[in-house]
Amino acid sequence: MVAHVRTVAFEGVEVIPIEVQVQMVSGLPAFAIVGLPDKAVGESKERVRAAIHSLGLSIPAQRIIINLAPADILKEGSHFDLPIALGLLISMGIVAQEDMDAYIALGELSLDGRLLPASGVLPAAIAAQGEELGLICPQACGSEAAWSGIESLLAPSSLLALINHFKGIQVLSKPECEMEEETRRFTDMREIRGQHTARRALEVAAAGGHNLLMTGPPGAGKSMLASCLPGILPPMDTSEIFGIM
Repeated sequence: MVAHVRTVAFEGVEVIPIEVQVQMVSGLPAFAIVGLPDKAVGESKERVRAAIHSLGLSIPAQRIIINLAPADILKEGSHFDLPIALGLLISMGIVAQEDMDAYIALGELSLDGRLLPASGVLPAAIAAQGEELGLICPQACGSEAAWSGIESLLAPSSLLALINHFKGIQVLSKPECEMEEETRRFTDMREIRGQHTARRALEVAAAGGHNLLMTGPPGAGKSMLASCLPGILPPMDTSEIFGIM
């Protein structure tokens, strides 16, 4: 039996679908990861082994082959930990293959089985939504993924919590969108003296959604005026944050 778990790789902001294939066969005990993994992915086997051991389970003493397909694309990042661990758990009969068929998974594992934050969760969620799939990501990234509007989203705090969810012992609630409190202070328009024409141009551009082109010698006040613009704009909604027209 070959277990299959969907995940993703990244080229800039582009999301590339990746399938993690796990096979356990008879032979001398070995744990090999193939498919052009980088150093972080190659070290994944130690984190995965320790995380599964923390559940009170032992990886069978067999020849284990992890293939990251397609094999000609470089795989970078620690977010492959979770899909590799889930593939092993499917091969061990702990998690059902059917439970994973509808999800894309990504996340870094700690040695005690906790899920640590991973980069690229938001574009992965958008890609999963486009393929009508769900997403499994670390709890710390759940609110970020929720901004995509994805319907099926699981954000467990640990590998054990995810297993319990699939077994019906524990129910994971869908994370809600959260916005970090803005701590940066923008220049207040009231602090500018003079520059009446330029201030009027800023107000017109902010109200009408127009572009601005500022020219002038150094010290004329261009940067100061530009720093005032965010302070007179309303907070962005979801469509503006993601550039949806």
